Amino acid sequence: MEEYLFDLKTQRDIDRIKGIIESILFVSGEAVLKKDLINVLNIYEKDFEWIIKEMIDEYENEKRGIFILEFNDKLQFSTKPEYSSFIRKLFRPESKHNLSQAALETLAIIAYKQPITKSEIDEIRGVRSDKAISTLLEYGLIREAGRLETVGRPIIYETTEEFLKYFGFKNLSELPNLIEFNLEKKEE
Repeated sequence: MEEYLFDLKTQRDIDRIKGIIESILFVSGEAVLKKDLINVLNIYEKDFEWIIKEMIDEYENEKRGIFILEFNDKLQFSTKPEYSSFIRKLFRPESKHNLSQAALETLAIIAYKQPITKSEIDEIRGVRSDKAISTLLEYGLIREAGRLETVGRPIIYETTEEFLKYFGFKNLSELPNLIEFNLEKKEE
């Protein structure tokens, strides 16, 4: 493997690193682990993070048609949503799935309570969630994460990286705070 020695004090080397990162993200077409990029570049993580932040800002400020999507310690090129109508005219890409209210409720429960079993989801929702879970599995927004070590060994569910990409989160810690509602009528 060719080793690159970069002098991060020169704009030329910084631009070269950015070019290498762009090339890798472009060719992969999929998400790439940050640690893999750091290893290929043979640079310090703090320097890499600084360069990535600069690249993300450049893509945003220069009004390019793509941006760098960051999630689960991975990076991926993605097209900006504001240009989707033009892309659809030519390519007709698979659009985001329209989720039913039941699927959204189920997904929210899984996102906040994961890992969780179907019976726990049903108990929270007050209705059966078979169809919603099936839909979410089909769309790749959740996955089976094993079985609970208890009677009957029920399947446990968790969200996927597709869930993070779909909603634009870097990781699960970016989920909005869950607000507990007191549904009991207050006495005046």
